[in-house]
This record gives sequence, C-alpha cells and structure tokens, in this order.
Amino acid sequence: MAKQIDPCTLVLFGASGNLSRIKLMPGLFRLDAAGRLADDMKILSVGRSELSRDQWQAEIKGMLDKKFKDGYDQKVYDRFIARNHYHSNPPTDADSFQKMAAKLGDESIFPQNLAYFLSVRPTDFAVIVEQLSGVGLVDESKYWRRVLIEKPFGTDLPSAQALQAELTKYLKESQIYRIDHYLGKSAVQNIMLTRFANTMFEPLWNSEHIDHIQITNNETLGVGDRTTFYDATGALRDMFQSHLLQTLALVAMEKPADLTPDSIRAEKIKLLQSIRPVDTKNLNKQAFRAQYAAGRVCVGDGHGENVTGYLEELKRDGIESSHTETYAAVKLFIDNPRWKGVPFYVRTAKRMHEGNTAISIRFKKAPMELVAGQHQNWLTINIQPRECIKMEIESKIPGLDVATRTLSIDAPQRQQGDETIDSYETLMLNLMEGDPSQYLHISEVEAQWRLVDPIVKAWAEDKTPLHQYTAGNRDPQESSVIFESQDQFWRYSIELGGDKH
Repeated sequence: MAKQIDPCTLVLFGASGNLSRIKLMPGLFRLDAAGRLADDMKILSVGRSELSRDQWQAEIKGMLDKKFKDGYDQKVYDRFIARNHYHSNPPTDADSFQKMAAKLGDESIFPQNLAYFLSVRPTDFAVIVEQLSGVGLVDESKYWRRVLIEKPFGTDLPSAQALQAELTKYLKESQIYRIDHYLGKSAVQNIMLTRFANTMFEPLWNSEHIDHIQITNNETLGVGDRTTFYDATGALRDMFQSHLLQTLALVAMEKPADLTPDSIRAEKIKLLQSIRPVDTKNLNKQAFRAQYAAGRVCVGDGHGENVTGYLEELKRDGIESSHTETYAAVKLFIDNPRWKGVPFYVRTAKRMHEGNTAISIRFKKAPMELVAGQHQNWLTINIQPRECIKMEIESKIPGLDVATRTLSIDAPQRQQGDETIDSYETLMLNLMEGDPSQYLHISEVEAQWRLVDPIVKAWAEDKTPLHQYTAGNRDPQESSVIFESQDQFWRYSIELGGDKH
C-alpha cells in the first residue's frame, strides 16, 4: 500500500549535474506519472548558472526527451513541469542562501516541509548544511526538514566521524539520510523478504545447515576515465565498504521485530557490529587483492574487445605506479550463535569475465551421500543483470542405476508487467515519506569503516607488487588462499555448469 506523503518541497542541489539529468529528474517524472507525488509537491533546482524558470523548464524537457525516446504523457508532463522552479546559487554571491530562504518562504508556492538532495562534492556537504542552518532552513520547530547526502560519507572512520560532527552541529541524526543507492534496488530489498516471508528458508538459515555464503559484485568494465578517483579509492572502499557490507547485513541479520525503519536498522547495526575484525597479522589468509592486466573482455552480443591493463591506464594519465586493488576478496566471520564458524566470502572486481551481482549460499553436505561426488545444494539470489532466485537440488536420474544429477529451479523475480523502478526513484520517495530504512545510520557507517580501515592500512603499508590477473578471465587462482576448505570454490554465473573453475 502506498504511503501518504506530506506536501513538501524537494530542493535539489547540483541540479545541472549528470546525476540529476540522467537519474533524478527523469525519476521524479516517473514518480509523478505513477501518482506517487503529493498534488502540491514542488521541486526547487539549485544550480550555479543564471537561468530563468522558463529556461530551466526547457532544459528539463530536454532531459525527459532524451530519457523517454518513445514519448510521454502530455498531461503528466504539464503537471510535472509546473512543479519545477529554479534558484541560481553562484559561489560568488554571498547572499544566495538568504535569497533562497526568501524564495522558499513564499508559502503560496512552496510547501514548508523541505527535503534537500545534496548531489554535490563531498567537501560541500557540511558547508551547504551550515549555510542552510544560517538562514533557518533546517529548523524543525514547525515543519520537517531532511537532508539527503550522497556517498561517500567519509573516506575512513576518522573522516566519517569528522563529517558527522560537522553535520550534527545543525542537524539531528533523524534528519540525515545517507544514501547508498544500492539499497534502493528491488532485488536487494527482496533479500530480506525472501528470508522472512518463506517458511522453508529461515529454519535452514544458520551454521547448522549452511557451509558458506558468497557475496559477489563483478564487472566487465574497467575504471574508464575515473583513474585519479579510483586510484585514491580502490575496490575495497569503492564497493566493499558500502554496497557489499550492506548486502551482507541483509543476508545475515536477525528477523526485525517488525518492518518499521527503526526495527530494520537496529538489526542491521547489530549484525555489522558483530562482524569479527580482520586479523591483519594473518591478512594474507583472510584477504586477497590484485590488479587487472591487459586482456580481452566481452562487450555483449558475443563480441570481444582488447583492453589495456590498469597500470597502463594510469600511466596514460600521468600516474607512474600504483598499489591500488581492482580486485578484492575478503573472508569474514560473524560472532553470534546463528553464524558461528560460517565463512562469508565477499569479493568485488573489475574487468572480469562476466558482470554479475549475486548472493550464493552453499548448504552443507546431505546426511546421505548416494553416489560419489554428489553435489551440495545451492541457493542463489541474483541481483543483476538478471533478477532471479535459483535453487539447485540433487535428483535421481531415471533408470536402473542409482545416480543423481543437479536440478535447477529458476524463478525470475521480474515478470512481465512488473514495474521497472530505478533505485533513485525508490530512495527519493523514501526521503519524502520519511522512511530511513534504506539509508545508512551513522552506526552502520562507523561499523563498516572500522572493519575496512585496518585492511586498507595494512595494504597501504605493504609495497609488494600486486598480483596481475588477465582482463576478461575468472578469479585469480591465487585468491583461493582465503577459502576455509579445499572443496570450496568461487561461484560464477547462475547458469548450471558454470559454477566451478
């Protein structure tokens, strides 16, 4: 059931940037078309350029024309475009925030519940909040005021805590919405419902029945034109620290008391704080890193493309050497009764043989092994590119002899006629609804950085040349050093038979 949304004004900072043009403005249009915006909801776009309202509305039309090439409903367009206003906020204008406050203060145009979306550089987060506070635009004495902050929230634990300290000079924790767009994906949200809405899963969701769990995010893409950013970040901080640890929390957390945001958040926080710190003295047995070398990757339709290696890409941009990982695999344990002794293998990499994001759960050996080499059961929740749930079970091959084969039960999550919702649409709607369950609480952010920081530090101090893996290949064989037993292996595509090296 759709929630009732208070009339509000969405104030979009960075409105002329790529995120706004490609995701946010088209997403808001789709929400309007679906009838999910309050009738008198307004959008105030904030940009550096001097534009009239008419000029900005013409730009919005261009964004929508580019996104919806098959056209769109004129009635919806007329309603949506009427919601949109523009405010010029050049950095040279010392009074721009006073002018913004004056504009927003016109209650005949703008609802006074204000949601701010800060699609800006991380260095601007605290600056903008301070300026909003200085003109009374985050005060909640009469109306609610919420601030959505794009990732990253800090680059390590001290910087995250410093940013939090700056923000909480002016905002309560309940006003801060730290985005992880990954959590807006329907397939990620489905992880929790798959567990708790099905009686057949939850009794088996523990160390008595599960051998290990793999959480994977692999891409065929390289770093592209993000060399400077990526080399200062690496796979561990880019994907592992945020998206993949959040996915792990949903997979492993205890059942919340109910589906309220506070209950869901509480269990995620408890789980993240229960992950055992990595033993950096034995890091080589718990974590593996590598960089992609030149190779050949699939670009779709069965075609291949020769690509250069990471170090060559850096040299092209003037960076002579690097110890930054483009492949990271970490073994984690959770210190609670449910998961005692169960390894969680979390990996992310660029320039792999396939792009795939999935949770793969291997169950323990069956109580009866009818034939030698009998396979163990798997449950795979695939997030992208195909949203589906797959189970693999053993079944007798018809005939006189006793022999088994693996049967695949494959259920697509997305069926014909289902809505296609972008993660940003979900998260913007949650912001306006006041639902923070798919946003990060500061306790989650701190727990994730506490886990990652020691690994980042140990890797930064280790100047041993990184292992090179050929672009377009599967995981480096050397990465198997983190496995707990010799019969464990990286799970690949959900296609049957594509699971082993």
